[in-house]
Amino acid sequence: MTFNSKKQLSQFLAEDVGKGDITSSLLPKKRISVKIVSREDAILAGITYAKEIFKLKGCSSRILKKDGSRIKPNQTVMVITGNAGSILACERTALNLLTRMSGIATQTNALVKKIPKRTKLYATRKTAPGLRYFDKEAVEIGGGKRHRLALDEMIMIKDNHIAVENSLLSLIEKAKKRYKKFEVEVENTADAVLAAKEGAAIIMLDNFTPAQIKKTIQTLKNQKLRNSVILEASGGINSKNISKYGQTGVDIISVGSITNSVKGIDMSLEI
Repeated sequence: MTFNSKKQLSQFLAEDVGKGDITSSLLPKKRISVKIVSREDAILAGITYAKEIFKLKGCSSRILKKDGSRIKPNQTVMVITGNAGSILACERTALNLLTRMSGIATQTNALVKKIPKRTKLYATRKTAPGLRYFDKEAVEIGGGKRHRLALDEMIMIKDNHIAVENSLLSLIEKAKKRYKKFEVEVENTADAVLAAKEGAAIIMLDNFTPAQIKKTIQTLKNQKLRNSVILEASGGINSKNISKYGQTGVDIISVGSITNSVKGIDMSLEI
């Protein structure tokens, strides 16, 4: 799957404008200058895409704060110049994407600070349809990692796959015949050991408590399997408990809430 940001942004804008911005059509054809202002502390993300959205309507923009910058309340992040109707037609689409991506980056950054540097925070596929590339880029801007963008990137054997096949071992054997690298989701220590012995590159410890993860890691160490696998903790991990998961020794912590339950950053466009 290839990603064309300009095409996708054009579709976003077309969805909002419809057959035309009939309110802005009441305005005189006047050239104006506006600014986008942040209303709270945040990590900025999506500013380059906001610029591209305004460009679609012939507006020129000057970025004052780059993606990844820490911004403060009442700080101007971009100045836009162009026809008043064109700017106002782009306003909501640009702000929607900018505030969402900044919210994701900010939330990601807060979680990254709660775990050791050796442990990486990953996004999941729990994203809004049509927004995955933007959501996951925002995660990276905030200091996290993308994980899979789509199902075609890597085999990940999960509980429902096992339920259909009725055998974890059978699925692993099939995976090994086709791909060198694959991930297995497990719900207990015994299956983690099985997956490690059978050559899984990554083992997702799904809904394990920190204590259960430590026990599993020790079991893998005892059987000299720990160094052959990457361990991922997932399920029910949030800002309140992520520090405890970070202390277990896992390599990856994946959190769905950074993309599926994001709170957008408050920003506004001012004339």
